[in-house]
Amino acid sequence: MTTRITLNDVPQGIITSMMKVESYVQGTGLDPKMLDLVRFRVSQINQCAYCIDMHFKQAIAAGEDAQRLYSVSAWKETDFCTESERAALRWAESVTSPGVHIDEQVAFTELTRFYDQGQVANLTFAVVQINGWNRLARSFGFEPGSYAVTRVRSRE
Repeated sequence: MTTRITLNDVPQGIITSMMKVESYVQGTGLDPKMLDLVRFRVSQINQCAYCIDMHFKQAIAAGEDAQRLYSVSAWKETDFCTESERAALRWAESVTSPGVHIDEQVAFTELTRFYDQGQVANLTFAVVQINGWNRLARSFGFEPGSYAVTRVRSRE
């Protein structure tokens, strides 16, 4: 992919706005391990190589098991995720690709077994955010492989 607009050349207002959303999502109390899996999976669905690279590196730096990450595209076929993570992944797939082989009502009902309405709203917002980042990174041609973890996020 050819870089069209570098991350440094993206108008600061866009980055500031997206980082405010990131700050909000980080403060919701949602499980950081679950969020890492969801962000990684959504980036796979959207075929965003830059974000796949970034979220893999961030998750590993935060202590995630590599096997869980490289098998998340086949999470339905493994036992590597908890039931609540599986519900979150199903919901993330539903939000990312509406109507594509996922019954949204079933996904929502399953999700509400583990998360209250506020948590569902916050998780949905996190999915919307990573979808936004994926579309920016793909549209601008951010270079995959160039991301370096500079700060390890807390997973508490």
